[in-house]
Amino acid sequence: MLTDKQDAFGHLLSDNHNGEQNVEIVEREDGYIDISRLGPLAYLAEYPEWAEHQKLAMKYATGSVLDIGCGAGRHSLYLQEKGHDVLATDISPLAIRLCQQRGLKNASVVPITQLNSKLGVFNTIIMMGHNFGLVGSFKRARWLLKRFASMTTDDTKIIAETMDPYQTENPAHLAYHQYNRERGRMSGQLRLRIRYKQYATPWFDYLFVSRSELEEILIGTSWTIERYIDSGKPTYVAILKKRVRQ
Repeated sequence: MLTDKQDAFGHLLSDNHNGEQNVEIVEREDGYIDISRLGPLAYLAEYPEWAEHQKLAMKYATGSVLDIGCGAGRHSLYLQEKGHDVLATDISPLAIRLCQQRGLKNASVVPITQLNSKLGVFNTIIMMGHNFGLVGSFKRARWLLKRFASMTTDDTKIIAETMDPYQTENPAHLAYHQYNRERGRMSGQLRLRIRYKQYATPWFDYLFVSRSELEEILIGTSWTIERYIDSGKPTYVAILKKRVRQ
């Protein structure tokens, strides 16, 4: 579990929820710094403020839902209001506390690598907010997808939001892609940490993939693409379904 000093994301969300205007700072291992004022606002946005591709993605949710990397719980709260039984999970203790304060009935601090069938059997898994990235790497993605298959029904959908890393002309990003390839990593495999005030998360891997890379990850797993939902930007949502058993 993250210590309080490591829970930068949770402090960011909590302060923003309490009325403080703040920014999200993402630091990449090569020293690149990204600052976003929209990040904190998006994490707490109500349904009418969501992007259209996110609204459409929620239409694929059925039955019991597992929300991986729930943050402030906006997707979980929406689905709970629609009558779904939702379990929201995040690595941030403060984020989970905020979810509970906002009315989420079932929220737990669980890292993605500790998700298993003891938590329940789910009809839908959502990984919104680019959170397919939490799989971290090609190898771990396949391992996690196998685990997800063991804790879901035959008709389960995974609603996975991610971003095509190649849709950029930023020289710093292109150089980082090359740096990754030279050391045997996927181009969009980022090594990051979140910083806020005096808080900083541990370094972690976060994976952005193109559609073709996602399809390569799925080869030999229980999952296949049902459809893509475009956003008009590098971000897209992939709806994954179980393969038909022969």
